[in-house]
Amino acid sequence: MNKDKTQWFIPASLFQSSVIPSIFPRVLLCGIFGVLISILHDNGFAVSVPILGSIIPNVVLGLLLVFRTNTAYDRFWEGRKIWGIINNNIRNLARQLWVCVDEREPKDRENKVAALRSLVAFAVATKIHLRSQPVNSELEDLLSAERYSKLKSMNNPPLEIAFWIGDYMQQQYEENRLNIYQLTSMQELLNNLVDCLGGCERILKTPMPLAYAIHLKQLLLIYCLSLPFQIVKELGWFTSPIVVLISFTLLGIEAIGVEIENPFGHDTNDLPLDTICANMRRNMEDLITLAPSVRNWNITVELQ
Repeated sequence: MNKDKTQWFIPASLFQSSVIPSIFPRVLLCGIFGVLISILHDNGFAVSVPILGSIIPNVVLGLLLVFRTNTAYDRFWEGRKIWGIINNNIRNLARQLWVCVDEREPKDRENKVAALRSLVAFAVATKIHLRSQPVNSELEDLLSAERYSKLKSMNNPPLEIAFWIGDYMQQQYEENRLNIYQLTSMQELLNNLVDCLGGCERILKTPMPLAYAIHLKQLLLIYCLSLPFQIVKELGWFTSPIVVLISFTLLGIEAIGVEIENPFGHDTNDLPLDTICANMRRNMEDLITLAPSVRNWNITVELQ
């Protein structure tokens, strides 16, 4: 058996990253209820009611679960695409700033480095904002002390950082370090970043309609609790294991939808935003080590 085939069993054995911990109490409740119905049936009580199987047709429940899961996954995948766009736009904007902004004085390089780190700060602030966390030490070494302190009082920190970046680019244009075409290109990338921020906020602030979520949970509960009455006559003491298996399947699918519908949190199955931001930071520090514009300052010094 090759390595790929043996690795198939590894995800199947994972417990912590699955939805088992969250659905276990409900599955256990259904199993205990199945045992109770088996005991009553074994003692001669008329608990076998096959007609209950027509209360909620399997097709209807299956379609509701598929719709629920697909809707949640669409939100998850859209969030991932938006963060991919954020990553690409930050890289492109950083590259253009680093290459296009002229360096006439040593301080110009320091300002460019601060601008590039502000781009990383935008991504980190977006992550923090989506998680409803206060501004923390993750941003402290990416911004000046004054800006870091000011950011703590802002309602939308990433939007404020985008303003600072735009202000820096406008200042470089007014000082003739950028031409109008370069400024326009950079402003478009910055506008895309703000659009991505709005896209993430839309996902976060548009939850699944409560009435739909409640109705699906109620149908699942009715179905799982009515199942022992339908099968106890044929299965007897095997009723409880079968109920556990079916309820594990149905409740697990519903729990997966609940877990991934908000992809910006800290759960194992959420987007790895910490890793994405850490990669951005490493890429930006690598870019800062390059020196495509050093010649501009040297030529100015020689002319003087």
